[in-house]
Amino acid sequence: MKELSFEEKQANLEAIVAQLETGNVPLAEMISLYEQGEALYRDCVQTLDAFENRMKETEKENA
Repeated sequence: MKELSFEEKQANLEAIVAQLETGNVPLAEMISLYEQGEALYRDCVQTLDAFENRMKETEKENA
């Protein structure tokens, strides 16, 4: 299975949040969506942290 891009993960996370905000989701599905959202959020944060570290390394190399 293809790894999702950062943008795809972000879009999926936004869709999950929108679904949860409606309040029209059965509890079991709500828990599953929440868990999926948490995993996507962690992945996005990890990607952003890695990008920030790369930028800092590049700045050091170019200084």
